Amino acid sequence: MAQITAALVKELRESSGAGMMDCKKALTETDGDLEAAVDWLRKKGLAAAAKKAGRVAAEGLVGVASEGTSGAVVEVNSETDFVARNETFQDFVRNCAQIALGVGGDLEQVKAASYPATGNAVSDELTNMIAKIGENMSLRRSAGISVGKGVVCSYIHNQTVPGLGKIGVLVGLESEGDTSKLEALGRQLAMHVAAAQPLAVDRDGVDASALERERSVLSEQARASGKPEEIIEKMVEGRLRKFYEEVCLLEQVFVIDGENKVSKVLESAAKDAGAPVKIAGFHRFQLGEGVEREEADFAAEVAATLGG
Repeated sequence: MAQITAALVKELRESSGAGMMDCKKALTETDGDLEAAVDWLRKKGLAAAAKKAGRVAAEGLVGVASEGTSGAVVEVNSETDFVARNETFQDFVRNCAQIALGVGGDLEQVKAASYPATGNAVSDELTNMIAKIGENMSLRRSAGISVGKGVVCSYIHNQTVPGLGKIGVLVGLESEGDTSKLEALGRQLAMHVAAAQPLAVDRDGVDASALERERSVLSEQARASGKPEEIIEKMVEGRLRKFYEEVCLLEQVFVIDGENKVSKVLESAAKDAGAPVKIAGFHRFQLGEGVEREEADFAAEVAATLGG
């Protein structure tokens, strides 16, 4: 009986795309013969996942889970929206969100965690699901928020089923105030984040490279006016204030009332809740954002089909 080493299992997994336990079983069944093990996996339908791995997965679902002072959001991609309506896929995303809630949203811990019912690693469960459903899928990202005292609220926009949809938001509120009042405020703020797409809570949180890029663009625009350099500097600072109002959550106009800035809303909420309210952080996941989608050329597809 050949020795089934970890290196051999790893090699088979990389070449077949099948799960770790399936690879180990395949090698055991074939006495360590790598090629025979690949054939064994193919016969079982478990090596099919490898063929799907190169295809773009930009559809799928975003899932959220929150409980008291913690929350998590995950994005699981598929190739088509049809799969997003598959109950097995929906259960997978829902379970991933719950697992993420327990590990603070750490993606690698989510992938390595034991999947409910099967006991497989989440990453292996995903590989098995790819083989069964027949599409490339990806557990793309995960994030979490926790607060010491207060609430973490979630919101799903374009909800497919409860807790799953196209846009998922988490908002953490630090406060010792009335929990029910905080939860109502947190949900409204999560809806605001979904609509207004802030980049940071406040000016200090704005990414330095994004700020520098904006400053560079504004400077070039201002210089085109032909004004003196000292005037240009003032013009840039004025336009940066406008930039902050657009991207900083606290400086945005609250979409719920369309009048007050979010910072003002928090001040009013503090009086209502009986204690100061601070936004500890937020996460906004929009399905497929940042994924380069393949542009389908329908005419070329038809021509290729006719040519074939």
